[in-house]
Amino acid sequence: MKIIQDFATTSGCYRAGRTITVKGLMLHSVGCNQPDPKVFARFWKNSDDVCCHGVLGADGTVIQTLPWNRRGWHCGAAANNTHIGVEMTEPSTIRYTGGASFVDNNPTATKKFVLGTYKTAVELFAYLCKMYNLNPLGDGVIVSHSEGYKRGIASGHADVEHIWNKYGLTMDQFRKDVKAAMNGGAIDTDASTNTKPSGSTKTLYRVRKSWGDSKSQIGAYSSLENAKKACKAGYSVYDSDGKAVYPVKQNSSDVANNTYKVRVSVPDLNIRTGAGTEYPTTGKYTGKGVFTIVETKDGWGKLKSGGWICLDYAHKI
Repeated sequence: MKIIQDFATTSGCYRAGRTITVKGLMLHSVGCNQPDPKVFARFWKNSDDVCCHGVLGADGTVIQTLPWNRRGWHCGAAANNTHIGVEMTEPSTIRYTGGASFVDNNPTATKKFVLGTYKTAVELFAYLCKMYNLNPLGDGVIVSHSEGYKRGIASGHADVEHIWNKYGLTMDQFRKDVKAAMNGGAIDTDASTNTKPSGSTKTLYRVRKSWGDSKSQIGAYSSLENAKKACKAGYSVYDSDGKAVYPVKQNSSDVANNTYKVRVSVPDLNIRTGAGTEYPTTGKYTGKGVFTIVETKDGWGKLKSGGWICLDYAHKI
């Protein structure tokens, strides 16, 4: 992903000068067959009607048109006051026939473009979630324009699902992919679409709490190493036959004591007095390293040395 700053300083939105406390991110799709993000960046500079925070392409390019904390004009309702708004470009291979309906003139090229913008969006949203300490799986944190409409915080649009539905892409999977990307996992778009090429025998490695708990799935990866990177405490990697292949079986003494080790890769992970954000912090951080967990509760782990940490930021080893 490459972010290029080209602020729309002459737009009415930019000149209004209002800022927001960022509480979420809203994903849009431009609704026309224009694949070049520069076209929209140029248009917004002269607009007194609409301006998003950025627009992205299928090649990993993101043009940032507003400071991330500037109040944008992107959804026509209350989410302008709380959410960063980002547009995905759409391929030149489609032609709209009315509303959200379109004709696909080159299905192969269209799919490649849509999956490219999906990957760029995942990387950008993971970057922004880290920047603003947002949980992508939190209620209302990451929403599409159409989801925002259903919540009453955005105007009546069908994006982004109108173009994603054809490929089995969903906002639920998108949020999981953003979470995985924040933890260093690579995005496997074949897995995200829940499809395989015809006749394919490729093994997909699924990251779940248990094989039978498909709703807990974080993601599915063609690369075992990528699946391992996405695997966090309390989860395992399963092959296509449902066999757990990671982490390796623990020593019997560890299983009996319900202890295991995790690796923390962030320097400022809070240690709290209990299992949840409602508990106060101890004033200490784990730092980066390997730690022993002696008890697990509701996605939190109790350190052998005392205190609790959120296991979303730890990988089981």
